[in-house]
Amino acid sequence: MEENIIKLDNKDILMMKLSHYFITEQNYNPIILHGINDEIWLENMDSDYRVVRIVGHYIHNNEQLNFDKFKLDRIVKSIKRKTFSFKINVLSIYIDLGDNVTLKEDDSYKSVFIRKISDLKNPLLLQVFPDIIEKTKFKEKGIELMARITNDINKKNIDKGTRVAKIFDKKKPFITYGIMFICVLVFVLMYILGNGSLDNYTLIKFGANLDILTKNGEYFRLITCAFLHIGVVHLIFNMYALYIIGPQVESFFGKAKYLGIYLISAVSASILSLAFNENTISAGASGAIFGLLGALLYFGYHYRVYLGNAVRSQIIPIIIVNLLFGFTMTGIDNAAHIGGLIGGVLASMALGVPEKSNKTEKLNGLIVLAIYFGFIIYMAFIMQ
Repeated sequence: MEENIIKLDNKDILMMKLSHYFITEQNYNPIILHGINDEIWLENMDSDYRVVRIVGHYIHNNEQLNFDKFKLDRIVKSIKRKTFSFKINVLSIYIDLGDNVTLKEDDSYKSVFIRKISDLKNPLLLQVFPDIIEKTKFKEKGIELMARITNDINKKNIDKGTRVAKIFDKKKPFITYGIMFICVLVFVLMYILGNGSLDNYTLIKFGANLDILTKNGEYFRLITCAFLHIGVVHLIFNMYALYIIGPQVESFFGKAKYLGIYLISAVSASILSLAFNENTISAGASGAIFGLLGALLYFGYHYRVYLGNAVRSQIIPIIIVNLLFGFTMTGIDNAAHIGGLIGGVLASMALGVPEKSNKTEKLNGLIVLAIYFGFIIYMAFIMQ
């Protein structure tokens, strides 16, 4: 009886060890590329090297190396378009080069030649990955090594997939429904208590944003105005938009962060409205809804591997079209829309994107948000 014996050469073992290190220790994710053989492409948006490629096929001269770099540049340009990136630092790790091949570098594309594990002492590698030598040591050999590496990588990918699935799984949008209920309830009460009409007196009585009142100490209007609507059409339009957008943001960020983003966006919209409008009654949830669009934009940027096409083909066009409507049509408070949009992006930065934002990024977001609010408060309450 014949036995099938799997033999691994040094090149295969080296590629497996490097893949194991970058995936399990450095949190890189595999990039699926069609038509690319004997290469492993890995991506980590938070690393100094956004893309690491491990090249296993033999490159015997500089002409072949130049073609490899031409191919690399073409693929990276495609990745830039899909991920809205202006610059991507790439590290190419070549495993099998001819003796006459000379590696050249530029600012974005770095290259190293690693023939064996001891070559990992390369300063270019150690500068960014100081633990790479220690973490590529294994007691196992042969088939046991392959099984260990395969098992570790599978566990890591399953764990990542579980965490991502938890974020993208649909959840009951109770906060969104609660906001919609409050808006509809307040609208009905305004009609009842306003004797069937929504005049300016009723709107002001229920907390609409009016500069002369808000600037004189009635700051509650900065938030209450986001739950008022001027007419049935206004209410239906905003509630439909909230029904479409709200559940997505609530699902992605979680209920507490979602509520924070909504309220911060609403206040930001109200303050910027005060800065650019005078003797104008402002009301409606549209500023806060623009904040939710800003949150989706920020979330989509961090998860552009999953949402890149949606951000490019849906979220950005919706924002642009609605802002253009605001600039060309009367009766639309575009200052509030812009304020809500900026507030939503900055609130998302400060509160953090699940599984992506670290403490430093959230602290930076909080600082930027505080500076922004200080600036618009100065514009609305002090400068005028």
